[in-house]
Amino acid sequence: MNRTGLPDPISKLINELSKLPGIGEKNATRLAFHIFRAQDSYAQSLSRAIIDTKTKVIVCTTCFNFASHSPCTICKDTERDPDSICVVEEPLDQLAIERSRGFTGRYHVLNGVISPIDGIGPEDLRIKELIARVERESVKEVIVATNPSVEGEATALYLAKLIKPLGIEVSRIAHGVPMGGDIEYIDEITLSKAIRDRKHI
Repeated sequence: MNRTGLPDPISKLINELSKLPGIGEKNATRLAFHIFRAQDSYAQSLSRAIIDTKTKVIVCTTCFNFASHSPCTICKDTERDPDSICVVEEPLDQLAIERSRGFTGRYHVLNGVISPIDGIGPEDLRIKELIARVERESVKEVIVATNPSVEGEATALYLAKLIKPLGIEVSRIAHGVPMGGDIEYIDEITLSKAIRDRKHI
């Protein structure tokens, strides 16, 4: 027992769960008690899923999204449009756009945006790999779908400056996406419209 009166294993579980984004101590406590009351098979299945996520998920060497094999399913899909690549900040953004069903091309995950205040420069992102891709593949358009933030806009302009001289069209998703919003939280209809109404940059 600790000072909360809870057995140490439950207290430790609450502590670990509260480290998850968006999970405060109250929610962590609720989740911990849910896990405790659940069937043993559920707890084992949950722990296996967490371990599998850490040990079996890799990064696609083509688009840099999470995958179980490389190249990933989307990169290998011959029915996807090879002419366009949608550039996103994070894997969750790719997932959100894919759910919108508004895009049928391929993706490229930057793993962040240019942010000098945070010490993140172009060399810290997957920009070099993107340029190599558009030169190597038959890409006609690069759609920049970074978040509508100061950093997202700066990254979009930087990419346009690098890609346009290669004779490739560069467009930006339309701003049905609110300024300062995160793509992963935007509803599917708005995202689909933003992709469809993209503009040249």
